[in-house]
Amino acid sequence: MPLVIAVALVGGMWIGKTFFNSSGSWNSRTKLDAIMRLIERNYVDDIDTDSLLEQSFADIMSGLDPHSVYIPASDLRSVNEELEGSFSGIGITFNMIGDTINVLEVISGGPSDKVGLMPGDRIVTINDTVASGRKWSNSKVMNSLRGPKNSVVRLGIKRATASNLLPYEVTRGDIPVASVDAAYMIDDKTGYLKINKFGAQTYSEFLNSMVELSADGASRFIIDLRGNGGGFMEPAVLMANEFLSTDLPIVSMKGEHYPEKAPLGSDGSGAFKESEVVVLLDEVSASASEIFAGAIQDNDRGLIVGRRSFGKGLVQNQLQLPDSSAVRLTVARYYTPSGRCIQKTYAPGTDYERDLLTRYEHGEYYNADSIKFDKNLKFNTLHGRTVYGGGGIMPDIFVPNDTIGLTTYYLNVVNGGLIQKYTFDYTDRNRQRLAKSKTTPELMELLPDDDSLLQDFVSYAARSGVAPRWYYINLSRGLLVSSIKAMIARNILGSRSYYEVLNETDQTVMSALNALNDGKAAFPLTQ
Repeated sequence: MPLVIAVALVGGMWIGKTFFNSSGSWNSRTKLDAIMRLIERNYVDDIDTDSLLEQSFADIMSGLDPHSVYIPASDLRSVNEELEGSFSGIGITFNMIGDTINVLEVISGGPSDKVGLMPGDRIVTINDTVASGRKWSNSKVMNSLRGPKNSVVRLGIKRATASNLLPYEVTRGDIPVASVDAAYMIDDKTGYLKINKFGAQTYSEFLNSMVELSADGASRFIIDLRGNGGGFMEPAVLMANEFLSTDLPIVSMKGEHYPEKAPLGSDGSGAFKESEVVVLLDEVSASASEIFAGAIQDNDRGLIVGRRSFGKGLVQNQLQLPDSSAVRLTVARYYTPSGRCIQKTYAPGTDYERDLLTRYEHGEYYNADSIKFDKNLKFNTLHGRTVYGGGGIMPDIFVPNDTIGLTTYYLNVVNGGLIQKYTFDYTDRNRQRLAKSKTTPELMELLPDDDSLLQDFVSYAARSGVAPRWYYINLSRGLLVSSIKAMIARNILGSRSYYEVLNETDQTVMSALNALNDGKAAFPLTQ
């Protein structure tokens, strides 16, 4: 009996020491500690419990909301680079055609330009490792080409004009990450800007482009935020300020532990307070894109054209941990000037990740009447127009997704990457002649007529396994020709030329121009 009592006392002390915290209470944190100790002491194999815990952090964060995330130390640099405005690399843009790394553009004055790399080059080896034919992912290629500033990467280049592999050594340097893909005069008084993200340099790029367009005669603007998933809040606020008069709200933030603050508002210093503006959105436009669009719409400052935006209105703070990992934690929600919460619901039972597919299945991309508003979330703009909360920004002018030309033939050549492959091959064969052009109109003059270009592509696609089906080809004719010309333009003149070609037939851009020409974007907007 004394022995039994002694064992029971020792066992009780061990249980108390192992499973309860210093205050004697039992909770999930002490349970986690206890489980990890049991694994360390009793598991059949030797195991790295730190690695085991590392895997659990992402699951813990996913239980909060869709945008709170754990970022491992190995991923933190690449996650931050896109928003911080620069990274250290070799200064090219590339795409993967088949399993070959094809150089699309060499950034002027960048490291690759300095050693003589050229558009059309194929990267066969990277640091003596064969990269061609290995089915590398884009991220693996980028990780191989990027690296510390002043470090050297050795490339083996296959060039059409050389029979042997050409060796290059490129010293990595700082490469700017551009936010503005295109800025040009779309007609004699309308400036067009395509912005792909909201990063550290976005506002300065935006302002420089706006000043240049104004010097070219722009008195009204189309700001294209389609496909822009957001980023930093500050550039969106500063951009909105450029269009707003004094003391108008731009955005507010509220959270359980977030300090109460007055809404961020305009100071009246904007250079474009008198200019008409139209903002283009689609279902991928999110976060900072919605802050900017919401400020323009709720202050009746301009028109929103396109489709309902994503609905991402959660404010994240990124907190770096001592091991160089980080937690991006949601601390508040964004609200537009009318009081609308931008964030769509992520309540239990909601398939948040599938929301865009659900919109498609419900017909939202094609018919505005398919979009159902919560009448309890009705708000008024500055001058009394009705807008609705519940997630995202609903445009003033709805433009359905363009389905003209989306035939099975078109989808087959797109899914096979054949338009990209053909245009890269065509550019490579004709680069010397096409490179003489300095503007998009000059380049278009150097291309064959539409029928000849289409016939050449159809023959190329047939050799690649997609049989000609001329009934469907003719239905897709406009879409095919526009895509082929735009990609050739990008290969020769860059992204601006790409958008110049595509926008000639883009229904959303055409709707924006029609609204401007009809005076619908004149401010202030009213019911």
